[in-house]
Amino acid sequence: MIRRRRAGADGGDPVGEATVGEPTVGDEVDGADAAGRGFDALVAPEASEPTADEAIEPADPAVQGWRRVLRGNRVLWVLAAVAIASLVAGVGLSFLIVSPGQAAADAAAPDAGPITVPVELKALSNDVTIRGDAAFADSVEVKLETGDIGGPAVVTGRVPEVGTTLGPAAIALEVTGRPVIVLPGELPGYRTLRAGLSGPDVTQLKQALQAIGIDPGDLSSNVYDSATAAAVAALYDRVGYPLPEAPDGSADSVRSAREAVSGAEASVASAEQALAVAASGPSSVERVQLDNAVRSAERALAAAQATGDPVAIGDAEDALNLARVQRDAGLAARDASAERAALDSARSQRDAAYELLEEAETGRLAFLPVSEVLYLQDLPRRVDEVMVQRGTIVQSAAMLVSGATLAIKASAAESDAKLLKAGDVASLAMPDGSELSATVTSVEPRKAAGGESAEAGPRYDVVLAPVKPTDAQVEALRGQNVRVKISIGATEGEVLAVPLAALTAGPGGESRLEVQEGSETRIVEVTTGLAAGGFVEITGEVAEGDLVVVGR
Repeated sequence: MIRRRRAGADGGDPVGEATVGEPTVGDEVDGADAAGRGFDALVAPEASEPTADEAIEPADPAVQGWRRVLRGNRVLWVLAAVAIASLVAGVGLSFLIVSPGQAAADAAAPDAGPITVPVELKALSNDVTIRGDAAFADSVEVKLETGDIGGPAVVTGRVPEVGTTLGPAAIALEVTGRPVIVLPGELPGYRTLRAGLSGPDVTQLKQALQAIGIDPGDLSSNVYDSATAAAVAALYDRVGYPLPEAPDGSADSVRSAREAVSGAEASVASAEQALAVAASGPSSVERVQLDNAVRSAERALAAAQATGDPVAIGDAEDALNLARVQRDAGLAARDASAERAALDSARSQRDAAYELLEEAETGRLAFLPVSEVLYLQDLPRRVDEVMVQRGTIVQSAAMLVSGATLAIKASAAESDAKLLKAGDVASLAMPDGSELSATVTSVEPRKAAGGESAEAGPRYDVVLAPVKPTDAQVEALRGQNVRVKISIGATEGEVLAVPLAALTAGPGGESRLEVQEGSETRIVEVTTGLAAGGFVEITGEVAEGDLVVVGR
Protein backbone atom coordinates (compact mmCIF):
# COMPACT_ATOMS: atom_id res chain seq x y z
CA MET A 1 0.00 0.00 0.00
CA ILE A 2 1.37 3.46 -0.83
CA ARG A 3 1.21 5.92 1.94
CA ARG A 4 1.60 9.63 1.38
CA ARG A 5 2.36 12.06 4.04
CA ARG A 6 0.95 15.53 3.93
CA ALA A 7 1.66 18.50 6.05
CA GLY A 8 -0.82 20.11 8.23
CA ALA A 9 -2.60 23.21 7.29
CA ASP A 10 0.26 25.28 8.56
CA GLY A 11 3.01 23.28 6.81
CA GLY A 12 4.04 21.37 9.96
CA ASP A 13 4.23 17.71 10.69
CA PRO A 14 2.06 15.34 8.80
CA VAL A 15 -1.29 14.75 10.44
CA GLY A 16 -2.57 11.54 8.72
CA GLU A 17 -2.34 8.93 6.01
CA ALA A 18 -4.59 8.25 2.99
CA THR A 19 -4.60 5.64 0.25
CA VAL A 20 -4.69 7.33 -3.09
CA GLY A 21 -4.94 5.28 -6.28
CA GLU A 22 -2.41 2.75 -7.41
CA PRO A 23 1.29 3.14 -6.64
CA THR A 24 3.72 4.61 -9.10
CA VAL A 25 7.47 4.38 -9.51
CA GLY A 26 9.29 6.41 -6.81
CA ASP A 27 6.46 6.07 -4.24
CA GLU A 28 6.91 4.28 -0.96
CA VAL A 29 5.74 0.75 -1.46
CA ASP A 30 4.81 -1.63 1.28
CA GLY A 31 6.75 -4.84 0.76
CA ALA A 32 3.82 -7.14 1.34
CA ASP A 33 1.58 -5.12 -0.98
CA ALA A 34 4.20 -5.21 -3.71
CA ALA A 35 4.59 -8.94 -3.42
CA GLY A 36 0.83 -9.52 -3.54
CA ARG A 37 0.08 -7.21 -6.41
CA GLY A 38 3.03 -8.01 -8.66
CA PHE A 39 4.95 -6.08 -11.18
CA ASP A 40 1.87 -4.55 -12.78
CA ALA A 41 1.21 -2.52 -9.69
CA LEU A 42 4.66 -1.04 -9.88
CA VAL A 43 4.31 0.22 -13.42
CA ALA A 44 0.78 1.61 -13.08
CA PRO A 45 0.35 5.32 -13.87
CA GLU A 46 1.18 7.69 -11.08
CA ALA A 47 -1.71 9.11 -9.18
CA SER A 48 -2.14 12.82 -8.95
CA GLU A 49 -0.57 14.38 -5.92
CA PRO A 50 -3.07 15.99 -3.58
CA THR A 51 -2.76 19.63 -2.89
CA ALA A 52 -2.09 21.07 0.48
CA ASP A 53 -5.61 22.41 0.69
CA GLU A 54 -7.18 19.00 -0.14
CA ALA A 55 -8.90 17.56 2.88
CA ILE A 56 -8.55 13.77 2.90
CA GLU A 57 -10.46 11.92 5.59
CA PRO A 58 -8.65 9.13 7.29
CA ALA A 59 -9.76 5.64 5.92
CA ASP A 60 -11.79 3.11 7.98
CA PRO A 61 -9.33 0.51 9.33
CA ALA A 62 -11.85 -2.36 8.77
CA VAL A 63 -12.33 -1.43 5.13
CA GLN A 64 -8.62 -1.09 4.71
CA GLY A 65 -8.20 -4.61 6.10
CA TRP A 66 -10.70 -6.27 3.74
CA ARG A 67 -9.13 -4.54 0.83
CA ARG A 68 -5.76 -5.84 1.83
CA VAL A 69 -7.19 -9.38 2.11
CA LEU A 70 -8.94 -9.28 -1.28
CA ARG A 71 -6.09 -7.69 -3.16
CA GLY A 72 -3.21 -9.29 -1.37
CA ASN A 73 -4.55 -12.96 -1.53
CA ARG A 74 -5.87 -13.21 -5.08
CA VAL A 75 -4.16 -16.57 -5.75
CA LEU A 76 -5.75 -18.07 -2.67
CA TRP A 77 -9.18 -16.96 -3.80
CA VAL A 78 -8.68 -18.53 -7.23
CA LEU A 79 -7.65 -21.82 -5.63
CA ALA A 80 -10.68 -21.70 -3.37
CA ALA A 81 -13.04 -21.16 -6.34
CA VAL A 82 -11.52 -24.11 -8.19
CA ALA A 83 -11.95 -26.31 -5.15
CA ILE A 84 -15.61 -25.37 -4.76
CA ALA A 85 -16.31 -26.03 -8.48
CA SER A 86 -14.65 -29.44 -8.22
CA LEU A 87 -16.76 -30.28 -5.19
CA VAL A 88 -20.00 -29.38 -6.98
CA ALA A 89 -19.00 -31.39 -10.08
CA GLY A 90 -18.17 -34.42 -7.95
CA VAL A 91 -21.52 -34.31 -6.19
CA GLY A 92 -23.34 -34.07 -9.55
CA LEU A 93 -21.44 -36.97 -11.06
CA SER A 94 -22.19 -39.09 -8.02
CA PHE A 95 -25.87 -39.03 -9.06
CA LEU A 96 -25.06 -40.14 -12.61
CA ILE A 97 -22.44 -42.78 -12.09
CA VAL A 98 -23.87 -46.08 -10.80
CA SER A 99 -21.68 -48.66 -9.22
CA PRO A 100 -21.71 -52.22 -10.61
CA GLY A 101 -23.38 -53.47 -7.47
CA GLN A 102 -26.18 -50.91 -7.70
CA ALA A 103 -26.63 -51.63 -11.45
CA ALA A 104 -27.00 -55.35 -10.73
CA ALA A 105 -29.54 -54.61 -8.02
CA ASP A 106 -31.55 -52.36 -10.33
CA ALA A 107 -31.56 -54.99 -13.12
CA ALA A 108 -32.85 -57.78 -10.93
CA ALA A 109 -36.32 -59.15 -11.74
CA PRO A 110 -39.15 -57.81 -9.59
CA ASP A 111 -40.98 -60.04 -7.23
CA ALA A 112 -43.33 -62.42 -9.05
CA GLY A 113 -46.99 -61.36 -9.23
CA PRO A 114 -50.07 -61.45 -11.49
CA ILE A 115 -50.22 -59.39 -14.68
CA THR A 116 -53.65 -57.79 -14.95
CA VAL A 117 -55.64 -55.77 -17.45
CA PRO A 118 -59.01 -54.06 -16.99
CA VAL A 119 -62.26 -55.35 -18.47
CA GLU A 120 -63.15 -53.02 -21.33
CA LEU A 121 -66.45 -51.85 -22.80
CA LYS A 122 -66.01 -51.78 -26.56
CA ALA A 123 -67.55 -52.78 -29.89
CA LEU A 124 -65.98 -55.80 -31.59
CA SER A 125 -65.93 -56.43 -35.32
CA ASN A 126 -64.30 -58.93 -37.65
CA ASP A 127 -63.55 -57.33 -41.00
CA VAL A 128 -62.14 -58.30 -44.39
CA THR A 129 -60.28 -55.38 -45.94
CA ILE A 130 -59.67 -55.26 -49.69
CA ARG A 131 -59.37 -52.59 -52.38
CA GLY A 132 -61.69 -52.01 -55.31
CA ASP A 133 -62.18 -49.81 -58.35
CA ALA A 134 -65.28 -47.60 -58.54
CA ALA A 135 -66.77 -47.50 -62.03
CA PHE A 136 -69.99 -47.70 -63.98
CA ALA A 137 -70.87 -50.62 -66.27
CA ASP A 138 -69.04 -51.00 -69.57
CA SER A 139 -69.70 -48.18 -72.00
CA VAL A 140 -71.84 -48.84 -75.08
CA GLU A 141 -72.08 -46.78 -78.25
CA VAL A 142 -75.68 -45.97 -79.16
CA LYS A 143 -76.35 -46.34 -82.88
CA LEU A 144 -79.76 -45.61 -84.36
CA GLU A 145 -81.38 -47.42 -87.29
CA THR A 146 -82.64 -44.63 -89.55
CA GLY A 147 -83.20 -46.53 -92.79
CA ASP A 148 -87.01 -46.24 -92.73
CA ILE A 149 -87.08 -42.47 -92.18
CA GLY A 150 -86.95 -41.79 -95.92
CA GLY A 151 -84.69 -38.77 -95.65
CA PRO A 152 -81.93 -37.19 -93.55
CA ALA A 153 -82.08 -38.21 -89.88
CA VAL A 154 -81.93 -34.70 -88.47
CA VAL A 155 -81.78 -34.27 -84.71
CA THR A 156 -84.65 -31.97 -83.81
CA GLY A 157 -84.59 -32.01 -80.00
CA ARG A 158 -84.51 -33.89 -76.70
CA VAL A 159 -80.71 -34.06 -76.80
CA PRO A 160 -79.65 -35.42 -73.37
CA GLU A 161 -76.92 -33.88 -71.25
CA VAL A 162 -73.94 -35.82 -69.99
CA GLY A 163 -74.96 -37.52 -66.77
CA THR A 164 -78.60 -38.00 -67.79
CA THR A 165 -80.09 -41.34 -66.78
CA LEU A 166 -81.98 -43.30 -69.43
CA GLY A 167 -84.55 -45.69 -68.02
CA PRO A 168 -87.32 -47.82 -69.59
CA ALA A 169 -89.67 -45.75 -71.79
CA ALA A 170 -87.30 -42.75 -71.66
CA ILE A 171 -86.68 -40.60 -74.74
CA ALA A 172 -83.05 -40.93 -75.83
CA LEU A 173 -83.30 -38.43 -78.68
CA GLU A 174 -85.75 -36.78 -81.05
CA VAL A 175 -85.08 -37.32 -84.75
CA THR A 176 -87.17 -35.60 -87.44
CA GLY A 177 -89.75 -34.77 -84.79
CA ARG A 178 -90.23 -38.37 -83.71
CA PRO A 179 -89.07 -39.97 -80.45
CA VAL A 180 -86.43 -42.63 -79.99
CA ILE A 181 -87.95 -44.69 -77.14
CA VAL A 182 -85.65 -46.67 -74.83
CA LEU A 183 -86.81 -50.21 -74.04
CA PRO A 184 -85.06 -53.06 -72.23
CA GLY A 185 -83.68 -55.69 -74.57
CA GLU A 186 -80.59 -57.33 -75.99
CA LEU A 187 -81.52 -57.79 -79.66
CA PRO A 188 -81.06 -54.61 -81.74
CA GLY A 189 -84.03 -53.48 -83.76
CA TYR A 190 -83.66 -54.31 -87.45
CA ARG A 191 -87.15 -53.90 -88.93
CA THR A 192 -90.40 -52.05 -88.38
CA LEU A 193 -92.86 -54.18 -86.43
CA ARG A 194 -96.48 -54.27 -87.56
CA ALA A 195 -99.50 -56.56 -87.48
CA GLY A 196 -98.99 -60.05 -88.86
CA LEU A 197 -95.22 -60.18 -88.39
CA SER A 198 -93.61 -62.76 -86.13
CA GLY A 199 -90.15 -63.54 -84.85
CA PRO A 200 -87.77 -63.07 -81.89
CA ASP A 201 -87.91 -59.28 -82.20
CA VAL A 202 -91.68 -59.40 -81.65
CA THR A 203 -91.16 -61.59 -78.60
CA GLN A 204 -88.58 -59.11 -77.25
CA LEU A 205 -90.99 -56.22 -77.81
CA LYS A 206 -93.73 -58.02 -75.89
CA GLN A 207 -91.37 -58.77 -73.02
CA ALA A 208 -90.19 -55.15 -72.91
CA LEU A 209 -93.77 -53.85 -72.85
CA GLN A 210 -94.63 -56.29 -70.09
CA ALA A 211 -91.57 -55.11 -68.10
CA ILE A 212 -92.76 -51.49 -68.11
CA GLY A 213 -96.30 -52.40 -67.07
CA ILE A 214 -98.10 -52.51 -70.44
CA ASP A 215 -100.01 -55.70 -71.30
CA PRO A 216 -98.89 -56.96 -74.75
CA GLY A 217 -101.18 -59.98 -74.86
CA ASP A 218 -99.99 -63.57 -75.14
CA LEU A 219 -96.28 -63.64 -74.26
CA SER A 220 -95.89 -67.18 -75.54
CA SER A 221 -96.80 -66.05 -79.06
CA ASN A 222 -94.23 -64.42 -81.28
CA VAL A 223 -96.88 -62.84 -83.51
CA TYR A 224 -97.55 -59.12 -83.62
CA ASP A 225 -101.31 -59.19 -83.09
CA SER A 226 -104.00 -56.73 -82.11
CA ALA A 227 -103.04 -56.95 -78.42
CA THR A 228 -99.46 -56.06 -79.31
CA ALA A 229 -100.65 -53.14 -81.41
CA ALA A 230 -102.80 -51.88 -78.55
CA ALA A 231 -99.79 -52.09 -76.22
CA VAL A 232 -97.68 -50.08 -78.67
CA ALA A 233 -100.41 -47.43 -78.80
CA ALA A 234 -100.33 -47.29 -74.99
CA LEU A 235 -96.54 -46.87 -75.14
CA TYR A 236 -96.79 -43.81 -77.40
CA ASP A 237 -99.47 -42.37 -75.14
CA ARG A 238 -97.16 -42.78 -72.15
CA VAL A 239 -94.22 -40.98 -73.74
CA GLY A 240 -96.47 -38.17 -74.99
CA TYR A 241 -96.15 -38.60 -78.76
CA PRO A 242 -98.85 -39.38 -81.35
CA LEU A 243 -98.86 -42.70 -83.16
CA PRO A 244 -96.74 -42.79 -86.31
CA GLU A 245 -98.65 -42.15 -89.49
CA ALA A 246 -99.47 -45.18 -91.59
CA PRO A 247 -96.71 -45.49 -94.18
CA ASP A 248 -96.86 -47.11 -97.55
CA GLY A 249 -96.45 -50.47 -95.81
CA SER A 250 -100.00 -50.40 -94.46
CA ALA A 251 -101.06 -52.40 -97.50
CA ASP A 252 -98.58 -55.05 -96.45
CA SER A 253 -100.32 -55.25 -93.10
CA VAL A 254 -103.65 -55.88 -94.79
CA ARG A 255 -102.15 -58.49 -97.06
CA SER A 256 -100.49 -60.23 -94.13
CA ALA A 257 -103.80 -60.25 -92.24
CA ARG A 258 -105.66 -61.76 -95.19
CA GLU A 259 -103.07 -64.47 -95.57
CA ALA A 260 -103.47 -65.20 -91.90
CA VAL A 261 -107.25 -65.54 -92.38
CA SER A 262 -106.79 -67.95 -95.30
CA GLY A 263 -104.41 -70.09 -93.30
CA ALA A 264 -106.80 -70.14 -90.35
CA GLU A 265 -109.72 -71.21 -92.57
CA ALA A 266 -107.68 -74.10 -93.98
CA SER A 267 -106.75 -75.18 -90.49
CA VAL A 268 -110.40 -75.21 -89.44
CA ALA A 269 -111.42 -77.29 -92.45
CA SER A 270 -108.71 -79.83 -91.79
CA ALA A 271 -109.67 -80.08 -88.12
CA GLU A 272 -113.34 -80.54 -88.96
CA GLN A 273 -112.55 -83.38 -91.37
CA ALA A 274 -110.37 -85.12 -88.79
CA LEU A 275 -113.15 -84.87 -86.20
CA ALA A 276 -115.75 -86.23 -88.64
CA VAL A 277 -113.62 -89.23 -89.41
CA ALA A 278 -112.99 -89.89 -85.74
CA ALA A 279 -116.65 -89.55 -84.77
CA SER A 280 -118.19 -91.57 -87.64
CA GLY A 281 -116.94 -94.96 -86.42
CA PRO A 282 -116.24 -97.90 -88.80
CA SER A 283 -117.56 -97.83 -92.33
CA SER A 284 -120.07 -100.39 -93.68
CA VAL A 285 -117.28 -102.19 -95.46
CA GLU A 286 -115.29 -102.44 -92.21
CA ARG A 287 -118.38 -103.75 -90.41
CA VAL A 288 -118.96 -106.51 -93.02
CA GLN A 289 -115.31 -107.49 -92.90
CA LEU A 290 -115.39 -107.85 -89.12
CA ASP A 291 -118.59 -109.96 -89.23
CA ASN A 292 -117.21 -112.17 -92.01
CA ALA A 293 -114.11 -112.84 -89.97
CA VAL A 294 -116.20 -114.06 -87.03
CA ARG A 295 -118.40 -116.37 -89.16
CA SER A 296 -115.36 -117.82 -90.92
CA ALA A 297 -113.83 -118.65 -87.55
CA GLU A 298 -117.08 -120.35 -86.48
CA ARG A 299 -117.09 -122.56 -89.58
CA ALA A 300 -113.49 -123.51 -89.02
CA LEU A 301 -114.32 -124.56 -85.48
CA ALA A 302 -117.23 -126.73 -86.63
CA ALA A 303 -115.02 -128.48 -89.19
CA ALA A 304 -112.38 -129.17 -86.55
CA GLN A 305 -114.93 -130.61 -84.19
CA ALA A 306 -116.10 -133.00 -86.94
CA THR A 307 -112.58 -134.41 -87.27
CA GLY A 308 -112.27 -134.95 -83.53
CA ASP A 309 -108.68 -133.72 -83.58
CA PRO A 310 -108.18 -131.91 -80.24
CA VAL A 311 -105.32 -129.74 -81.57
CA ALA A 312 -107.31 -128.54 -84.53
CA ILE A 313 -110.30 -127.90 -82.32
CA GLY A 314 -108.16 -125.74 -79.93
CA ASP A 315 -106.70 -123.68 -82.76
CA ALA A 316 -110.14 -123.06 -84.20
CA GLU A 317 -111.49 -121.91 -80.86
CA ASP A 318 -108.60 -119.45 -80.42
CA ALA A 319 -109.15 -118.05 -83.90
CA LEU A 320 -112.84 -117.56 -83.19
CA ASN A 321 -112.15 -115.68 -79.93
CA LEU A 322 -109.70 -113.36 -81.66
CA ALA A 323 -112.16 -112.58 -84.45
CA ARG A 324 -114.90 -111.71 -81.97
CA VAL A 325 -112.59 -109.40 -79.95
CA GLN A 326 -111.47 -107.61 -83.11
CA ARG A 327 -115.08 -107.10 -84.20
CA ASP A 328 -116.06 -105.66 -80.81
CA ALA A 329 -113.12 -103.23 -80.86
CA GLY A 330 -113.80 -102.17 -84.41
CA LEU A 331 -117.48 -101.50 -83.76
CA ALA A 332 -116.91 -99.55 -80.46
CA ALA A 333 -117.25 -95.72 -80.41
CA ARG A 334 -113.93 -93.90 -80.93
CA ASP A 335 -112.38 -91.14 -78.62
CA ALA A 336 -112.46 -87.88 -80.62
CA SER A 337 -111.51 -85.46 -77.80
CA ALA A 338 -108.15 -84.59 -79.37
CA GLU A 339 -109.77 -83.82 -82.71
CA ARG A 340 -112.41 -81.68 -81.03
CA ALA A 341 -109.72 -79.65 -79.17
CA ALA A 342 -107.78 -79.15 -82.39
CA LEU A 343 -110.91 -77.88 -84.09
CA ASP A 344 -111.67 -75.44 -81.27
CA SER A 345 -108.12 -74.02 -81.45
CA ALA A 346 -108.31 -73.65 -85.22
CA ARG A 347 -111.59 -71.79 -84.95
CA SER A 348 -110.16 -69.41 -82.31
CA GLN A 349 -107.19 -68.63 -84.53
CA ARG A 350 -109.54 -68.01 -87.43
CA ASP A 351 -111.60 -65.59 -85.37
CA ALA A 352 -108.44 -63.71 -84.29
CA ALA A 353 -107.28 -63.57 -87.90
CA TYR A 354 -110.57 -62.04 -88.95
CA GLU A 355 -110.32 -59.42 -86.21
CA LEU A 356 -106.77 -58.62 -87.26
CA LEU A 357 -107.85 -58.27 -90.85
CA GLU A 358 -110.69 -55.98 -89.87
CA GLU A 359 -108.39 -53.72 -87.84
CA ALA A 360 -105.73 -53.71 -90.54
CA GLU A 361 -108.24 -52.75 -93.16
CA THR A 362 -109.60 -49.94 -91.06
CA GLY A 363 -106.07 -48.65 -90.25
CA ARG A 364 -106.53 -48.83 -86.49
CA LEU A 365 -103.50 -51.00 -85.71
CA ALA A 366 -100.46 -49.25 -84.32
CA PHE A 367 -97.00 -50.22 -85.49
CA LEU A 368 -93.50 -49.56 -84.20
CA PRO A 369 -90.96 -48.06 -86.65
CA VAL A 370 -87.44 -49.35 -86.16
CA SER A 371 -86.12 -45.78 -86.10
CA GLU A 372 -88.24 -45.00 -83.01
CA VAL A 373 -87.04 -47.69 -80.63
CA LEU A 374 -83.68 -48.26 -78.89
CA TYR A 375 -83.07 -51.50 -77.00
CA LEU A 376 -80.49 -51.36 -74.18
CA GLN A 377 -79.46 -53.95 -71.62
CA ASP A 378 -79.11 -53.36 -67.90
CA LEU A 379 -81.31 -50.30 -67.64
CA PRO A 380 -81.06 -47.63 -66.37
CA ARG A 381 -78.08 -46.29 -68.27
CA ARG A 382 -76.04 -43.13 -67.79
CA VAL A 383 -75.12 -40.83 -70.69
CA ASP A 384 -71.34 -40.41 -70.68
CA GLU A 385 -70.90 -38.60 -73.99
CA VAL A 386 -73.15 -37.09 -76.65
CA MET A 387 -71.88 -37.06 -80.23
CA VAL A 388 -74.77 -35.14 -81.81
CA GLN A 389 -76.50 -31.85 -81.25
CA ARG A 390 -79.68 -30.24 -82.41
CA GLY A 391 -79.62 -29.70 -86.18
CA THR A 392 -76.98 -32.33 -86.96
CA ILE A 393 -77.62 -35.47 -88.98
CA VAL A 394 -77.26 -38.83 -87.26
CA GLN A 395 -74.74 -40.82 -89.27
CA SER A 396 -72.98 -43.09 -86.78
CA ALA A 397 -73.00 -43.32 -83.01
CA ALA A 398 -75.26 -40.78 -81.36
CA MET A 399 -74.04 -41.13 -77.78
CA LEU A 400 -72.01 -43.20 -75.35
CA VAL A 401 -73.85 -44.72 -72.39
CA SER A 402 -72.79 -46.79 -69.41
CA GLY A 403 -74.47 -48.36 -66.44
CA ALA A 404 -76.16 -45.72 -64.30
CA THR A 405 -75.42 -47.57 -61.08
CA LEU A 406 -71.95 -47.13 -59.64
CA ALA A 407 -70.31 -50.42 -58.65
CA ILE A 408 -67.17 -51.23 -56.70
CA LYS A 409 -65.28 -54.09 -58.33
CA ALA A 410 -62.74 -55.68 -56.01
CA SER A 411 -60.62 -58.82 -55.89
CA ALA A 412 -60.19 -61.10 -52.89
CA ALA A 413 -58.11 -64.15 -52.09
CA GLU A 414 -59.95 -67.43 -51.76
CA SER A 415 -59.49 -67.49 -47.97
CA ASP A 416 -61.18 -64.08 -47.65
CA ALA A 417 -63.81 -64.70 -50.32
CA LYS A 418 -65.12 -67.78 -48.53
CA LEU A 419 -66.04 -65.54 -45.60
CA LEU A 420 -68.11 -63.23 -47.80
CA LYS A 421 -71.59 -63.54 -49.26
CA ALA A 422 -74.09 -61.37 -51.07
CA GLY A 423 -75.81 -59.00 -48.69
CA ASP A 424 -72.82 -58.42 -46.39
CA VAL A 425 -72.50 -54.85 -45.15
CA ALA A 426 -69.34 -52.92 -46.05
CA SER A 427 -67.92 -49.42 -45.79
CA LEU A 428 -66.02 -47.48 -48.45
CA ALA A 429 -63.23 -45.05 -47.63
CA MET A 430 -64.11 -41.86 -49.52
CA PRO A 431 -61.36 -39.64 -50.98
CA ASP A 432 -62.21 -36.91 -48.45
CA GLY A 433 -61.67 -39.27 -45.51
CA SER A 434 -65.34 -39.98 -44.80
CA GLU A 435 -67.00 -43.38 -45.14
CA LEU A 436 -69.93 -44.56 -47.28
CA SER A 437 -71.98 -47.68 -46.65
CA ALA A 438 -72.11 -50.38 -49.32
CA THR A 439 -73.55 -53.86 -49.83
CA VAL A 440 -71.90 -56.92 -51.37
CA THR A 441 -73.90 -57.89 -54.47
CA SER A 442 -71.89 -60.85 -55.73
CA VAL A 443 -68.87 -63.02 -54.92
CA GLU A 444 -67.80 -65.09 -57.93
CA PRO A 445 -64.65 -67.07 -58.81
CA ARG A 446 -62.55 -65.19 -61.31
CA LYS A 447 -62.15 -66.83 -64.69
CA ALA A 448 -58.59 -67.82 -65.44
CA ALA A 449 -56.84 -65.34 -67.71
CA GLY A 450 -53.50 -65.44 -69.41
CA GLY A 451 -50.63 -63.91 -67.47
CA GLU A 452 -52.12 -64.47 -64.00
CA SER A 453 -49.80 -66.16 -61.54
CA ALA A 454 -51.01 -69.55 -60.33
CA GLU A 455 -48.81 -69.29 -57.24
CA ALA A 456 -51.01 -66.56 -55.79
CA GLY A 457 -53.93 -68.99 -55.61
CA PRO A 458 -57.49 -68.59 -56.87
CA ARG A 459 -58.94 -65.11 -56.88
CA TYR A 460 -62.56 -64.05 -56.51
CA ASP A 461 -64.36 -61.05 -57.95
CA VAL A 462 -66.31 -59.15 -55.31
CA VAL A 463 -68.84 -56.55 -56.50
CA LEU A 464 -70.37 -54.03 -54.11
CA ALA A 465 -73.07 -51.39 -54.52
CA PRO A 466 -72.88 -48.10 -52.58
CA VAL A 467 -75.96 -47.45 -50.44
CA LYS A 468 -77.83 -44.29 -51.50
CA PRO A 469 -74.81 -42.21 -52.55
CA THR A 470 -75.34 -38.55 -53.33
CA ASP A 471 -74.44 -37.16 -56.76
CA ALA A 472 -71.34 -35.57 -55.25
CA GLN A 473 -70.26 -38.88 -53.74
CA VAL A 474 -70.81 -40.67 -57.05
CA GLU A 475 -68.61 -38.19 -58.87
CA ALA A 476 -65.98 -38.34 -56.12
CA LEU A 477 -65.85 -42.15 -56.30
CA ARG A 478 -65.91 -42.53 -60.06
CA GLY A 479 -62.60 -43.89 -61.32
CA GLN A 480 -61.09 -44.11 -57.81
CA ASN A 481 -59.42 -47.10 -56.18
CA VAL A 482 -60.85 -47.21 -52.68
CA ARG A 483 -60.38 -49.22 -49.51
CA VAL A 484 -63.28 -51.57 -48.79
CA LYS A 485 -63.92 -52.90 -45.29
CA ILE A 486 -66.48 -55.73 -45.15
CA SER A 487 -67.85 -56.73 -41.78
CA ILE A 488 -68.22 -60.50 -41.40
CA GLY A 489 -69.26 -60.37 -37.74
CA ALA A 490 -69.85 -57.62 -35.22
CA THR A 491 -71.42 -57.05 -31.84
CA GLU A 492 -74.57 -54.98 -31.47
CA GLY A 493 -72.92 -51.96 -29.95
CA GLU A 494 -70.44 -51.95 -27.07
CA VAL A 495 -69.97 -55.09 -24.99
CA LEU A 496 -67.69 -56.21 -22.17
CA ALA A 497 -64.49 -57.61 -23.63
CA VAL A 498 -61.20 -59.02 -22.35
CA PRO A 499 -58.02 -60.20 -24.10
CA LEU A 500 -58.11 -63.82 -25.21
CA ALA A 501 -55.18 -64.50 -22.87
CA ALA A 502 -57.44 -63.78 -19.88
CA LEU A 503 -59.62 -66.83 -20.55
CA THR A 504 -58.93 -70.20 -19.02
CA ALA A 505 -60.84 -73.47 -19.33
CA GLY A 506 -62.51 -75.09 -16.33
CA PRO A 507 -62.69 -78.83 -15.68
CA GLY A 508 -65.96 -79.02 -17.58
CA GLY A 509 -64.74 -76.96 -20.52
CA GLU A 510 -66.40 -73.78 -19.28
CA SER A 511 -64.71 -70.41 -19.82
CA ARG A 512 -63.35 -68.68 -16.72
CA LEU A 513 -61.65 -65.45 -15.67
CA GLU A 514 -59.38 -64.81 -12.73
CA VAL A 515 -60.47 -61.47 -11.26
CA GLN A 516 -58.15 -59.61 -8.88
CA GLU A 517 -59.68 -57.98 -5.82
CA GLY A 518 -57.05 -56.26 -3.75
CA SER A 519 -54.32 -58.75 -2.96
CA GLU A 520 -56.61 -61.72 -3.61
CA THR A 521 -58.09 -63.21 -6.80
CA ARG A 522 -61.28 -65.13 -7.49
CA ILE A 523 -62.40 -67.37 -10.36
CA VAL A 524 -65.47 -66.18 -12.32
CA GLU A 525 -67.25 -68.31 -14.89
CA VAL A 526 -68.26 -66.35 -18.03
CA THR A 527 -70.00 -66.91 -21.34
CA THR A 528 -68.01 -65.92 -24.42
CA GLY A 529 -69.27 -64.34 -27.63
CA LEU A 530 -67.62 -62.84 -30.70
CA ALA A 531 -63.82 -62.85 -30.80
CA ALA A 532 -62.10 -60.14 -32.85
CA GLY A 533 -58.83 -58.24 -32.77
CA GLY A 534 -57.39 -60.27 -29.90
CA PHE A 535 -60.43 -59.59 -27.68
CA VAL A 536 -63.46 -61.71 -26.87
CA GLU A 537 -66.95 -60.71 -25.79
CA ILE A 538 -67.93 -61.94 -22.31
CA THR A 539 -70.98 -61.96 -20.07
CA GLY A 540 -70.91 -62.89 -16.41
CA GLU A 541 -70.32 -61.50 -12.93
CA VAL A 542 -67.78 -58.92 -14.04
CA ALA A 543 -67.99 -55.21 -14.71
CA GLU A 544 -66.10 -52.65 -16.75
CA GLY A 545 -62.81 -51.80 -15.07
CA ASP A 546 -62.45 -55.06 -13.13
CA LEU A 547 -58.85 -56.33 -13.26
CA VAL A 548 -58.43 -59.79 -14.78
CA VAL A 549 -55.25 -61.84 -14.77
CA VAL A 550 -53.61 -62.44 -18.16
CA GLY A 551 -50.30 -63.88 -16.95
CA ARG A 552 -47.79 -64.17 -14.16
